[in-house]
Amino acid sequence: MLRRRSWTLGLAVSVGAVAIITGAIYGLRELVPVVSTGVVYLLAVLLVSTGWGLWPGLVTAVLSAAAFSFFHIPPTAQFEIEHGENWVALVVFLVAATVVSGLADAARSRAAEAERRREEADLAAEMARILLGGSELDSSLRTVGQRIAAAFGLPSVAVELAWADSDERRRALPLLVEGSRLGTVLVPRDTAQGVMDALQDRVLPALETLVAAARKRDELEAQVIETKALRRSNVVKTAVLRSVSHDLRSPLTAITAAAGGLESDTLTPAARAELASVIAAESARLSRLVDNLLDLSRLQAGGVEPRADWCSLDDVIRVALDSVQPPPGGFDVQLDSDLPLLRLDAAQVERALANVLDNASRYAGDEPVTIRARGSGRQLLLRIGDRGPGIAREKLERIFEPFHGAGDHAGSGLGLAIARGFLEANGARIRAESLPGQGTTIVITLPVPAEQPAEVV
Repeated sequence: MLRRRSWTLGLAVSVGAVAIITGAIYGLRELVPVVSTGVVYLLAVLLVSTGWGLWPGLVTAVLSAAAFSFFHIPPTAQFEIEHGENWVALVVFLVAATVVSGLADAARSRAAEAERRREEADLAAEMARILLGGSELDSSLRTVGQRIAAAFGLPSVAVELAWADSDERRRALPLLVEGSRLGTVLVPRDTAQGVMDALQDRVLPALETLVAAARKRDELEAQVIETKALRRSNVVKTAVLRSVSHDLRSPLTAITAAAGGLESDTLTPAARAELASVIAAESARLSRLVDNLLDLSRLQAGGVEPRADWCSLDDVIRVALDSVQPPPGGFDVQLDSDLPLLRLDAAQVERALANVLDNASRYAGDEPVTIRARGSGRQLLLRIGDRGPGIAREKLERIFEPFHGAGDHAGSGLGLAIARGFLEANGARIRAESLPGQGTTIVITLPVPAEQPAEVV
C-alpha cells in the first residue's frame, strides 16, 4: 500500500525549491515587474503540496511569501513594505498559494485513494486466484496471509480456519459469513489503526466471501468424488453380478443335468463314467471361480503378503500345468537348462501362471500353447503364447483389468487380473504382445536375486 513521504524530506524540498526560485527571479527582474514574479513561487507550493500534502504546502507558501518580501519587494533585505500595492500583491500571493496548496493536496489525496483502491482490488484478485485455484485450502490460506502482510507492510498475518482469540502479540479479526464464524485473521498487536480500518472495511469482507466459496468448492469436489466412486462401485457390482451369475449358472446347470442323468437305470457304465467326469470337471471349474473371487478380494484389500523362499521356475511351471486343463494341441514347453533360482512365493506365482495358462488354453484352438523361458541378466523372461485370434492394440492393457477378459470366450475376466496382482506382489511384471489374427503372447519378467544360494534343500 502507499506510504506517506517523510515530512523532513518535504521541508528540505520546500526550502530548496524556494531558494532556487528566489535566485531565478533575479534573472527575471529585467523582463517583468517584480510584483509579477511572485507567481513563480507557486511552482514550489504546487510541488510540495502534491508530494507531501497540505501542511508542508502551507509552510512552503509562508516561506515563499517571506522570501518574496525579503529579497524582492522594496525595501529589500528587510521585512518592511513601502507601497500599498505591494501589500496587496503579497496578500494575493498568500491566498493563491493557500488555494493552490489545498487543490494540490486534494488531487494528491484522490490519486492516493485511487491507488489504494487499485492495490486493494489487485489484492482481492490475488486472494481469489490463490483460494479458488489452489488444491489445499489450508496451504492457500497461508499464502493469502503472506500476501496481505506484504501489501500492508506488516511483519506477519495468519489466516486460520478456526476460532482464535487475541493475545499479547496478536489481534484476532473474525471471518464471518451469514452470522457463522468461518475462521480468524491474526495481525500484530501494534498494527496502525488506519491499516486496521482498511483490513476490516475492505479486505476482510472480500476474504470472507472467498473463504466461503473455497469451502463450498471443496464440499462440491468431495461430493463429485464420492459420486464418481459410487458410480464406479455400481459398475463393478453390475459387472461382478453379470459375470458371476453367468459363470455360476453354467457349471451348476451342467452338474445338475449330469447328476440327474446318473439316476437313470438304463445308463451304461461308460455313459455313467462320462457323466461323473462332467460333474468333476464342472465342479473344478466352479471351485476355480470361487478361488478367483477370493483372490481378487484379497488383492484389492491389500491382504496379499508374499512368503518368499528359494524355488525353481521349472517346478513352479510343472505344478501350474498339472492344475490346468490342457488345450487340444497340448503344451509345448521349452525352458533353458541353466535357469537361475528365484526367491519368491512359489504358491502365488504358480497361481498366477495357472491363470495365464488357462487363459491361453481357451484361445489356442487346435494349436499348442507355447511356454518359453530364458535368463537375461538380472531378469528371467517367461513367454506364454497361443495362436488364437489375437487382441487389438487398444485392448492390450485392459485385459489385465477385472471383468474385462481377453476376448469373446466365456469367462469371468478375473484370471489375468489376479495373475498381475500376484506377480506384482512378488516384484515381477506382466504384459501382453499381440496382433489381431496372429495370436497373443503373455510376457512375464521375474527378478533374479544378485546372489544364488550355495545349496537348496
